[in-house]
Amino acid sequence: MTEAVTVVIPHYRADVLYDCVASVYAHSNYPVCVLVVDDGGNAPSLQRTKAAFPALEILPNERNLGFAAACNRGLAAAHTRYAVLLNDDTRVEPNWLAPLVAMADSDPRIAACQPKLRSASAPDRFDYGGGAGGYIDALGYAFCRGRLFDRCERDEGQYDASVPLFWACGAALFLRVAAARQVGFFDPDYFMHFEEIDLCWRLQLAGYQIRAVPQSVVFHHSGFSQPPATFRKTYFNHRNSLITLCKNAGLRRLLWLLPLRLWLEVLAVLYYLRRGQWSSASAPCAALLWCLVHPRNIYRRRRQSQAILRLSSGRSRGTAVARDGVYAGSILYQYFARRVQRASALVPEP
Repeated sequence: MTEAVTVVIPHYRADVLYDCVASVYAHSNYPVCVLVVDDGGNAPSLQRTKAAFPALEILPNERNLGFAAACNRGLAAAHTRYAVLLNDDTRVEPNWLAPLVAMADSDPRIAACQPKLRSASAPDRFDYGGGAGGYIDALGYAFCRGRLFDRCERDEGQYDASVPLFWACGAALFLRVAAARQVGFFDPDYFMHFEEIDLCWRLQLAGYQIRAVPQSVVFHHSGFSQPPATFRKTYFNHRNSLITLCKNAGLRRLLWLLPLRLWLEVLAVLYYLRRGQWSSASAPCAALLWCLVHPRNIYRRRRQSQAILRLSSGRSRGTAVARDGVYAGSILYQYFARRVQRASALVPEP
């Protein structure tokens, strides 16, 4: 009998949960065990879904623990070799699961995979959150195959190769459970945003690989649970980006990169002001302030990440090993100065 795959869906009162679960049961060509980790206090959306799908397993939290902690609870409860993290605002397509399993089965070094994510509101375009897989530039700014900053490309098959990635989007993240457990699952201190980039970075420090699987397609209502251009969303993006660098980057790299990122955060404030995004303009300053006030928190988390590197390879602290999906230049320069608007122009497709 084919081994089941655990599907973990963190949920916080979103009405679209029913559609997500219905699509999983209708279109999964592997046996699935669906776990909903409920941060929303048994809201009507969950009651309706449970009534329609009695096999659904519910893991309730007493309070809203955030995306990272909710996913960790679901992953800890998984007794299968593979698990998929799905946002409750996703909808899977037929034959979505088999290509992901096949990719992971092809090489035990593959710890995470991402399907092609397309926008549920504009189905011919890539999803803002994950596109066809994640990259990172030399300054630590994340971007996607199919999305640079606010510009999402139309899917014309240009990212249909199964290439190595730097990170896979948490909205639809396929994981080898043993590998994720080895590096400690998500860091719950993130609460939201950048937790999947941090996890994938740590998986690479442990010697694993991240792969794109565009043969699998998932639609995503990006920004459904947290609208864009809000203080809260911008704050977590800026703060967690800096924390991720401090945790995982080599020490010699941080010595020149952190002062540069400080000035770039100031420029970000001016950018938001120029665009009239008043609620976002103070977020980079608040993010920097948090980092300055919590050095012990960041140091503790860096020690945990660097321990993964030392245990996996015996290399000294500060050695950079994560190379897949890294663009050696700056996407800020390419996008704003040179007007480059396609990820394929920065990291050529095979």
